Amino acid sequence: MADPTENTMTSVPRKRAPAHQSTTLGNHKLHPSTMMMGYGFDPALSEGSLKPPIFLTSTFVFESAADGKRFFEGITGVRPGGAEGLVYSRFNGPDQEILEDRLALWEEAEDALVFSSGMSAIATVFFALVRPGDVIVHSAPLYAATETLIGRILGRMGVTFLDFPAGATREEIEAVIARAKAQGRVAAIYLESPANPTNALVDVEAVRDARAAVLGDAGDLPPIIIDNTFLGPLWAQPLRNGADLVVYSLTKYVGGHSDLVAGAVLGSKAAINPVRMTRNTIGTITDPHTAWMLLRSLETLELRMERAGSNAKVVCDFLSEHPKVERVGYLGFLDPGSRQHDIFTRHCAGAGSTFSVLVKGGEAEAFQLLDHLKLVKLAVSLGGTESLASHPAAMTHLSVAPARKAELGITDNLVRVSIGVEHPDDLIADFAQALAAV
Repeated sequence: MADPTENTMTSVPRKRAPAHQSTTLGNHKLHPSTMMMGYGFDPALSEGSLKPPIFLTSTFVFESAADGKRFFEGITGVRPGGAEGLVYSRFNGPDQEILEDRLALWEEAEDALVFSSGMSAIATVFFALVRPGDVIVHSAPLYAATETLIGRILGRMGVTFLDFPAGATREEIEAVIARAKAQGRVAAIYLESPANPTNALVDVEAVRDARAAVLGDAGDLPPIIIDNTFLGPLWAQPLRNGADLVVYSLTKYVGGHSDLVAGAVLGSKAAINPVRMTRNTIGTITDPHTAWMLLRSLETLELRMERAGSNAKVVCDFLSEHPKVERVGYLGFLDPGSRQHDIFTRHCAGAGSTFSVLVKGGEAEAFQLLDHLKLVKLAVSLGGTESLASHPAAMTHLSVAPARKAELGITDNLVRVSIGVEHPDDLIADFAQALAAV
């Protein structure tokens, strides 16, 4: 073994990828799926370990007092750009920083931050942006916890909101932003696309253009933030359509094994900086073990999402023809020429593997379907290797007022399904026997 007194090797990877690493091979641009195997990590910095170790430490040693000062200048915002080195695990850590580097590759984002959950990511973004008296504009529906955060928790701080339906036109969005502007400072425009659980798409380009039309195209514009959990990063990359910040529940497709909880925010350095400062203060960063598990998951992200997507198409084809199914809310079934189809062709590279099934009947029939599924597990969440089904109106969106649920199309006969990587024939057999009992 090397003499431990020799300072010839450090076990602390730095934020940036080692100099010999590149996103290209000659003139060939490497794909994100390839770079997930090693980008941002040099085995020579960790005793030759092929994979990054789990760095279970609360604090990091500085090589000099000047380093400590410089790192804290970045952490506290005295100098922009974040820390140049590792400081303390509430701020940063090797596993988290490698994970952030790799997440940014998928959407060609300048920067990324990881969080202890998707909701902690969303909350940190809002805490970084809003102040009493501000107005938030958002699409609808949203995940119920996000609606609760905006309407109840931020509402107690004097923040109000206005919303527009997910499929709204530019003119309709402009009208809502104009109303919000008349009420106060517009702090953020928050989107969720596809919407949970209806799968309705938001036209991000229309939102971008509406913001410019009402609030101008320069100066201190409210950022457009979008929850990209259902389709990203493989099938949708909203930064290309005009979003400023992209939010993820990494618990879902990115983690992909239903064994962790985490979140992320991606975007430009300018948009990320205030979020980073807030995360540093309130400590919503993910832990090193979870970050390490996500590094493992990223290596198979494309494979898992592609298999789940192809499975979903087969299952949806079966369900759409079943006599006990009223409708399947699947993005692959959008009517050509419709507004939703137009948004899909401009914004999406695939239809995803999470969709809604509207059973003929009401809550009783939906419950019968759920109770008779065998392979498909009755559980909330989505994006895992296993297939899941749940009843949003009675579960994830139970806290939403009945009138609001009716307005948003979250009906008693709606079942949300997330298809995994099982054999599609087996999934069809499971739905067939469960529907026979309805």
